[in-house]
Amino acid sequence: MFTSLITFLVLTGFYAGFGTGQPLVPALIIMGDSVVDAGNNNLRLTLVKANFPPYGRDFLAHTATGRFSNGKLAIDFTAENLGFTSYPVAYLSQDAANETNLLTGANFASGASGYHDGTSLLYNAISLTQQVENYKEYQSKVTSMVGRDKANEIFKGAIHLLSTGSSDFLQSYYINPILNAIVTPDRFSDRLMRFYSTFIQNMYDLGARRIGVTSLPPLGCLPAAITMFGGIGSNTCVERLNRDAVSFNTKLNNTSVNLANKLPGLKLVVFDIYNPLLNMVMKPEENGFFESRRACCGTGTVETSFLCNALSVGTCSNATSYVFWDGFHPSEAANRVLADNLLGQGFSLISQT
Repeated sequence: MFTSLITFLVLTGFYAGFGTGQPLVPALIIMGDSVVDAGNNNLRLTLVKANFPPYGRDFLAHTATGRFSNGKLAIDFTAENLGFTSYPVAYLSQDAANETNLLTGANFASGASGYHDGTSLLYNAISLTQQVENYKEYQSKVTSMVGRDKANEIFKGAIHLLSTGSSDFLQSYYINPILNAIVTPDRFSDRLMRFYSTFIQNMYDLGARRIGVTSLPPLGCLPAAITMFGGIGSNTCVERLNRDAVSFNTKLNNTSVNLANKLPGLKLVVFDIYNPLLNMVMKPEENGFFESRRACCGTGTVETSFLCNALSVGTCSNATSYVFWDGFHPSEAANRVLADNLLGQGFSLISQT
């Protein structure tokens, strides 16, 4: 898919910078949770970290950077697909101290954050509200380097990607018996939609005009979700969790259409990761995998963050055949598939029209 799309861009003359190192857009801004966190949690007092082995064992220089994967994230492949020669730096990392690195974007994501700031508080993650505040600070730094007019061009032309929501359900709603006893999943989704709408409005007010947001994945197919919410010894997806994700995604699409209609000049795309990931889970062999129910790390049933460590017994030797690296996060191989799907879905974000 990626090759065919690039070929199309070259033939139509759209991607004039192909082969010259010129990216399709001036900058890439990342916000959200652990699926896209590139290391912002590393220095925080939180259990949700990934800056130790075996995380990163297949990344550049086999380094654990704080990415919740054995290697690259989907957004890393996305950066490559867009023509960037480096990845957006984690805004709270040492790499961001060299402010010239910020001219092509930054990553503000934090593992265990969600649409609801209360989710972040449970794990001392960086809330989505604080990520927006950090983005404002980022804008000031870029403006001081290149001037207001050039900076505004960067912000307007940049692609802003948001990937969050899973923690709101799996690490907050479902594990809170009081909350899920008095609030239905439908009402909870409605609440999250209000936070999402506020986020989009805030980003729009800050000059963002190209925004992509990922759908929820098939929550019930994540190995940790099967372990926690499935039957004893179950090895099948938890359908009620998947139904909640589908319902949420429908609301996300409808809300996004309304926001795009309301806000002039806004390109807002919802990226479907539910179906591509579900396809990998249900038909692993057709997608080049042999294991889609257990993760690579440890027992493959629940381990993530500090439970996935260098001493975890049973960790696979080759993660390329696994859809999931740990109990919640895709492997690098699965992330590559997801990123190619994102590029195909996101043509309108990179189009100049």
